[in-house]
Amino acid sequence: MADGDRDLSVRKAIAHVRLEGDDWQVHGLQDHLSAVARLAQNHAAVFGSADWGAVAGRWHDLGKYSVEFQQYIRNASGYEPEQAHVETTSGRVDHSTAGAVHADQRWGIHGRVLAYLIAGHHAGLPDWEKLESGTGGSLKERLANKALLKKALAGDVPKNLLGAEQPAFNPPGGKAGFALWVRMLFSCLVDADFLDTEAFMDGDRAGARGGYPSLEALRECFDTQMAALTAGAPDTQVNRLRAEILHLCREKASHRPGLFSLTVPTGGGKTLSGMAFALDHAIVHGKRRVIHVIPYTSITEQTAKVFRDIFGEAVIEHHSNLDPDRETARSRLAAENWDAPIVVTTSVQFFESLFAARASRCRKLHNIVDSVVILDEAQLLPPEFLQPILDALNLLVAHYGVTVLLSTATQPMLESRGRRPGEKPLRGLDDVKEIIPDPNALYAALERVRVHLPESLIQPRNWDDLAGEIAAHASVLAIVNTRRQARELHWRLHEGTVHLSALMCGRHRSAVINEVKRKLAAGEQVRVVSTQLVEAGVDLDFPVVYRALAGLDSIAQAAGRCNREGRLERGEVFIFVPPEAPPPGLMRRAAHKMVSVLADADGSPLARENFQQFFRMFYDDCDLDKHGIERLLTPSGELACQFRSAARHFRLIDQQGESLLVRYYAGEDDDEIDILLGRLRQDGPSRWLMRKLQGYSVNVSEWHFKQLQQDSQIEEVRPGIWAQMAGTTIYDLVLGLAFDSEAPKAEDLLV
Repeated sequence: MADGDRDLSVRKAIAHVRLEGDDWQVHGLQDHLSAVARLAQNHAAVFGSADWGAVAGRWHDLGKYSVEFQQYIRNASGYEPEQAHVETTSGRVDHSTAGAVHADQRWGIHGRVLAYLIAGHHAGLPDWEKLESGTGGSLKERLANKALLKKALAGDVPKNLLGAEQPAFNPPGGKAGFALWVRMLFSCLVDADFLDTEAFMDGDRAGARGGYPSLEALRECFDTQMAALTAGAPDTQVNRLRAEILHLCREKASHRPGLFSLTVPTGGGKTLSGMAFALDHAIVHGKRRVIHVIPYTSITEQTAKVFRDIFGEAVIEHHSNLDPDRETARSRLAAENWDAPIVVTTSVQFFESLFAARASRCRKLHNIVDSVVILDEAQLLPPEFLQPILDALNLLVAHYGVTVLLSTATQPMLESRGRRPGEKPLRGLDDVKEIIPDPNALYAALERVRVHLPESLIQPRNWDDLAGEIAAHASVLAIVNTRRQARELHWRLHEGTVHLSALMCGRHRSAVINEVKRKLAAGEQVRVVSTQLVEAGVDLDFPVVYRALAGLDSIAQAAGRCNREGRLERGEVFIFVPPEAPPPGLMRRAAHKMVSVLADADGSPLARENFQQFFRMFYDDCDLDKHGIERLLTPSGELACQFRSAARHFRLIDQQGESLLVRYYAGEDDDEIDILLGRLRQDGPSRWLMRKLQGYSVNVSEWHFKQLQQDSQIEEVRPGIWAQMAGTTIYDLVLGLAFDSEAPKAEDLLV
């Protein structure tokens, strides 16, 4: 052993160092391991795995005892520049493999539970073996590298650190629950590691965490707000029914934890009534927080604002489109691990986290335990991932103290049942307790629209005839299936007709929707042509709505934008068959099932029994685990799981096309986008800046993206970040991105 190596092996092992003024502060490795063990133990105790959490914390940084790592941290930090003459390994030093190898050697196959956690506590949970490119090194390969453990043990490792009694191997849910259990333990470890490191490196940041009011205090805020709303509300039938729904939710909150459904028509006050149930239920049963999960970011923003007005900073809003101006230092910290009493997030954030492999994404999972989860618009759970999602929900309810509330106007058919011959049975959500005693009676009482079906559900109409009919209405909303259809119809309507589609950036859409709401509230005439982006959670109230043929759930959502407040005896909803079929895939399949259901149906198209038949037929025609998530996460005899591959395939949004930043100006004095792009060009991307720019982002097809490149309409501001060039006119204040030509239809590209 060289002199430098001998010196390092007998000195106190370091986990981290920081410079405070002119003095160096040292975070001893043994202190760090002990602290992480205590935190991980406490995190895991809430689901009965405290001992697993403790040992994971003790062994996770075992590799830092190696001379190579101790030499690296002293040299790289500048703590001991006199050590710079000692030869060191180039780049970073692998300090996570040693603990994984030790766990595997110590406990055999059950030690691989800890091996997954320890090997992945920085790079993310690994696959057991490398079956796909782009998934990093496998755990199997890393466990073969026993030399890294030998190097660690050559350091000054306390002997009592290496031993530990093996906890009982009893994954909640057995084989089917193994992968979720490992991810829960991983969450406990990485959050504990983050928190203890932060406490040493940045005490002020650590001190800003926590300190939230209790759920009991938040319920008092809620009750005060509800009393004020009730006192100021007019005595209408709709408001009386909303009060009754609220009463039922609070009454049923004392029922034992499990699966609940809240089946209420659009406009029935589900958002506040669902929160009332969640708060009361959490307090009665000792739950730790309420997590409100919403499919679209637009609804997430709207719902978070409602809750912030009631609960203040006790609410954290967590999604990719969050405007950083709505964040505080405290809320940013809480969003890292969901350590707040009320979380409002998206379906993408919630479910992709449950199947994630990255440490930063998994960090929050242990805080889902013992919570009340409200799944808003539950019918929008993605069919191609439905089976793994339902399996995860069942595990959360059965083994992790979670109560799930399915809140929607159109409850999907999610109970266990057989499917078509050759298809696996659906492992669904069973024993779901409905809060509304008689949903059919409630639907009849809240029926505010007449739905008019065309004489033929298969004969398309032309745009000119449709435009003439729609233009005869002073105030009307027309909803179509694609951005192309929105432009076709909008072009044929009177000047002043409002256009809404995803070819408009988020800031533009929000401004237009707010102006539409203002006009409706003032009683002004307004005509709107929109894609389905207005259907879920956008509180518009039109006397007349036209809807292109689509799935029955989409028809119901469109009807929810008609006579929402019940000011008319009946609103009018007209279904039409557009000149173009819906795009291939789920949207076209849903439209076909809707036609099949209504062809033989009597009475109202929106009768609840029609939805039951529609969802049954729709799910039976879908591969409910299209990407093989169950196969990837079911352990073999070696406890082999493909964690990273599963996370890679579990993507709820298949983001096709390219994203670009557009130059949208809200007025003559608005130069925000120019300032933001200038900062991006000068300083490069940052978290705050990219969040601000998200409001100016539009996703376009690869075909259109290439056309814009060829026409020199866009430029690469930073590697991989494209923006509209200054002085170009491709962004229109009515239509958003305005193309000279349309991309080929999807069916025209099929061979």
